[in-house]
Amino acid sequence: MRWIDTHCHLDAPEFGAETQTQRALAATKGVGHCVLPSISVNNFDAVRELAYKNGDSYCLGITPMNVPYAADDALSRLTAAVQAQHDDPRLMAVGEIGLDFFVPDLCKSPWRELQQDFFHAQLKLARAFDLPVVVHSRRSVDQILKTMRDVAVPGGHWQGVVHAFNGSLQQALAFVKLGMKLGFGGAATYERARQLRSLVVGLPLEAIVLETDSPDMPPRWLYKSAEQRAAGEQQGINSPAELPRIGAELAALRGISAEAMAQATTQNACEAFPRLRALLTADAALGAAQQRKETT
Repeated sequence: MRWIDTHCHLDAPEFGAETQTQRALAATKGVGHCVLPSISVNNFDAVRELAYKNGDSYCLGITPMNVPYAADDALSRLTAAVQAQHDDPRLMAVGEIGLDFFVPDLCKSPWRELQQDFFHAQLKLARAFDLPVVVHSRRSVDQILKTMRDVAVPGGHWQGVVHAFNGSLQQALAFVKLGMKLGFGGAATYERARQLRSLVVGLPLEAIVLETDSPDMPPRWLYKSAEQRAAGEQQGINSPAELPRIGAELAALRGISAEAMAQATTQNACEAFPRLRALLTADAALGAAQQRKETT
């Protein structure tokens, strides 16, 4: 089986010196590809370098959580980076972008309005360069939908992923109608996450992609309660290596095999990121050629 992690932050400081170890472990478990979104202009180079180092791909964008820290020229630097790297086959999308109305300070002026300005500008940038988007939509789904419809113009569609989707079925179907895929990961492995798990079961399979959001969004088997942490138990580190088990659990919820889930979500990821299929094909051909060379 071949799994695709459509959203992981391998450059995060939590991985430290273990980045390559974790990526290699994921590969041994069947994770064939990872998409690495950026969060600010400060890690544009890091995600690109990691993508090339491991045969993965990357996205360029500024998250809403980083809007308060963004320099005045952040959007112009993002535009310059997208323009310079537009023809890079490993550049998948503009992302991670969006709105976050969960963090209290981000809901206050001027950050709420500035988030909206950044999101609108980055959507227009994706449109200008004909790129998909990776969208962060925490407690902001309706405003996200409105803004995407406005930028797309009537009848327009998008490609990409709504990362860590946690809205209603009606909202989910609205995103699907726009052309977006919906990302699910470790949060859906908790039995108490009834809304998420009902979406995993009830949505068309062709609407779903898988992600870890590592090192964030740990699955239930890695989570330690406050009491456990106080007693000295270590929180397990979430990584792309957890994706096959996450995928298998979500497959069981739907009553399908893990293999069927892997195959479908790989197909869906390629639809969300049109460059991905060609990249996977090219990388597979290169790997086969290198293997033949080593055996002759």
